[in-house]
Amino acid sequence: MLSYFFDGLAFSFIDLIIGFAILIKGADFLVGGASSAAKKYGISNLAIGLTVVAFGTSMPELIVSLLSALNGKNDASFGNVIGSNNFNLLFILGIAGLIYPLVVQRNTVKYEVPLSIVAALILFVLVNDVLLFGGEMNLLSRLDAIILLVFFVAFLAYIYRTMKQTTDLDEGEQIKIYPMGMAIGMVIFGLAMLVGGGTTVVNSAITIAHHYGLSEKIIGLTILAAGTSLPELATSAVAAYKKNTDIAIGNVVGSNIFNIFFILGVTGTISPIGYNPALNFDMYVLLGSTVVLMIFMFTLNTRKLDRWEAFLFLGGYITYTVYLMSLE
Repeated sequence: MLSYFFDGLAFSFIDLIIGFAILIKGADFLVGGASSAAKKYGISNLAIGLTVVAFGTSMPELIVSLLSALNGKNDASFGNVIGSNNFNLLFILGIAGLIYPLVVQRNTVKYEVPLSIVAALILFVLVNDVLLFGGEMNLLSRLDAIILLVFFVAFLAYIYRTMKQTTDLDEGEQIKIYPMGMAIGMVIFGLAMLVGGGTTVVNSAITIAHHYGLSEKIIGLTILAAGTSLPELATSAVAAYKKNTDIAIGNVVGSNIFNIFFILGVTGTISPIGYNPALNFDMYVLLGSTVVLMIFMFTLNTRKLDRWEAFLFLGGYITYTVYLMSLE
């Protein structure tokens, strides 16, 4: 029994946990330092939340997807993003909605939910070259990635316009101010932790997957997806507990848009990624779940995700995960 805990596999599990911890803390340092520096220049809390914090909580997904692609682990790269989006939508909203029914008050959310469907559809069209266009192989090319980044810039412009229309620009949690030298050091140290933690997570996850005969696609859709989505889980759960339901929903929907347009856009621009059509099923889950969210939020009980609806989301994620594991 004890020998198991000292073999190479045990150390891979330990490395995985440590890597995730380093990733999350690195993102925390990055957000704290960058937010402090931005605040010193008079940027509002809302603007920082929509930019610096959004970037920071998505950095784990970016680092893991980029490193996976650079190492030729294309299934893990795509699986991490698509899996994170499914985890965000079904698991995180499920947990947050059980803590407190999620009532939408901001008008922007009613645009962001359909936009997240559009983002998934655009990605589906760009990567399914064989299915839709009779191509020789499925690939997120550099041109495709640049298209995603163009949409990301448009999304940022939309956020900026929304921010300008908001009357209270300093709503939300107050930002701690650090000396400028310390803030810059936190950003640099946070980035180093993200790279180091991301490398550790990718390497250990692939080792574990190979040991148990799991595909890189499955490991990306499950372990990597859940681990890199921990910042979003913490943010939405705490927001729901504090009854800040707009933040709980906006964090998830915004992150899903961000993951597709920015993370895959940056990753594909640096290194084109081959796409496994087996991931189309997971894309269908993402599209279908987002459509169901839109139905729940805007028809059955206007602008509200009730606890029973959140329970269905959580049950849907568990069913989805069990199904994925049954395929191995």
